[in-house]
Amino acid sequence: MKSTFIKLTFAFITCCLGAIWFLSSSYSPFFNNQVDRFGQCRSNKVVGKGSIGGPFKLMDTNGQLVTEKDIIDAPSLIYFGYTFCPDICPMDAVRNSEAVDLLYEKGKRAIPVFISIDPLRDTPEKVADFVEMIHPNMVGLTGTIEQIRKTSKTFKTYFKAHNSQEKEFYLVDHSTMTYLVLPEHGFVEFFRRDMSAQKVAEITACFIENS
Repeated sequence: MKSTFIKLTFAFITCCLGAIWFLSSSYSPFFNNQVDRFGQCRSNKVVGKGSIGGPFKLMDTNGQLVTEKDIIDAPSLIYFGYTFCPDICPMDAVRNSEAVDLLYEKGKRAIPVFISIDPLRDTPEKVADFVEMIHPNMVGLTGTIEQIRKTSKTFKTYFKAHNSQEKEFYLVDHSTMTYLVLPEHGFVEFFRRDMSAQKVAEITACFIENS
């Protein structure tokens, strides 16, 4: 009798633990509905509620100090680059701008945001010229090296200038992800640079519709 009671108790505990695991796992519909409302939108299944993104203070193209609350008033595609970049940055900025235009055609507003990681050369005037060339609604931001470093750290990006003592000619290594940030939810997704504008727009639209 005692042996049977122990077996039943063990079976009951096992079932309870199994239920807890299921309800808290990614296989559970309860988990997906309550925790990750954007699960069906994600191209990167490892992305969830992470620590990417957050508050920042930078300088706009008028030389005014701004924060994320001033900038992110709509779904934003945020990219870190520099205006002297010979090829990658302009191509990525154009891709993001094309995605924004595709979203606009669907009646959805989004903003392309360009954050410089080269404050020594990228003055507000330089950044203004760059973003105006790419897209009329692109937001350009720069700042002091400390402000840039803090913002880069917030978004978990990487950059390193080479031979920056050369005031005119040097390259800057940097990460090339684009970050989708929603005003109400913060960072929700990142896009690799090999993703097409059409795909970026499609995924971004899904996030907007489910926000």
